[in-house]
Amino acid sequence: MSIWFVGTAYVVGGIPFGFILARYWGGADVRYSGSGNTGATNVLRTTGASIALVVLALDMSKGYVMVLAARSLGADEVLQSLVATAAVAGHIFPIWLKFRGGKGVATACGSFVVLAPIAALWAAFVFALVVCVTRYVSVGSMSAAFALTPLVYATVSSLPVVVSALAVTILVLSSHASNVRRLVVGGERRLGEREV
Repeated sequence: MSIWFVGTAYVVGGIPFGFILARYWGGADVRYSGSGNTGATNVLRTTGASIALVVLALDMSKGYVMVLAARSLGADEVLQSLVATAAVAGHIFPIWLKFRGGKGVATACGSFVVLAPIAALWAAFVFALVVCVTRYVSVGSMSAAFALTPLVYATVSSLPVVVSALAVTILVLSSHASNVRRLVVGGERRLGEREV
């Protein structure tokens, strides 16, 4: 059951909702527009807010549903944590799109709403606060990722969940390498700046 759950979480996490909806509803291929990733932020900039909100909800649901399903079927915290990590990895490195996906933030949020709801809520608050102040979604995402592990450690007395949070933090931060480069040279777009 463990291998099946983890493998399924990776496959489900990799479903590229941003690519699918932007392509077939909005007419854009997000792989070749904007930042080139399939997450909700790039969909927002290249396709529009309505599609981006749907993508955000679906990307969150990938992590939430998989971890909740594992828990409901009796998986222990180790397996639940592996499922959460696999779902995020699948979103960032989807097998469906040659391992080129999104940043993993929404899927991580959905996963940790189940694993560590208080930590997820505070991480979401960090994200929202930083984005409001800087208007950079990438900075908000990285700040939330940095905050996730200590927040989980402070609110959940479970080593597997803390290790999963650390793994997810590393995955999310590594997926933002291109954003860091753009921030350094002043080329990162702020929230509300639409791609042309």
